[in-house]
Amino acid sequence: MLITNLKIMKLDELEIYQIAMRISDIVWFSVLEWNSLAKDTMGKQLIRSSDSIAANIAEGFGRFHFKDRRQFMYYSRGSLYETKTWLTKAVNRNIIPNEFFNEIQLELEALGIKLNNFISVINKKTQ
Repeated sequence: MLITNLKIMKLDELEIYQIAMRISDIVWFSVLEWNSLAKDTMGKQLIRSSDSIAANIAEGFGRFHFKDRRQFMYYSRGSLYETKTWLTKAVNRNIIPNEFFNEIQLELEALGIKLNNFISVINKKTQ
């Protein structure tokens, strides 16, 4: 739980977590449609990295110290960039269509901005 403005917030109420969960589900259902070579090589990596975005947000959310929380948000941001890389490889190798790539990239960009803002708030709390 996180206390903001005297309100106790639950993990599933956190917008960055909700967005990250949605992105990982979109990725999962996309990879299910891939051929076996793409699924086995790139698909598993893409699923792991996109799942890791939300998982690290959750782990950081559960930490008591702000520095620990911040570190897991950094891990989450790293996973976000890894996800972008796998998606770029997938579109370059004609595994996913450009339209899907562009849509998910917009989602990731928006999440990246919100995640950076969240990290900034944590940074203020650590000072």
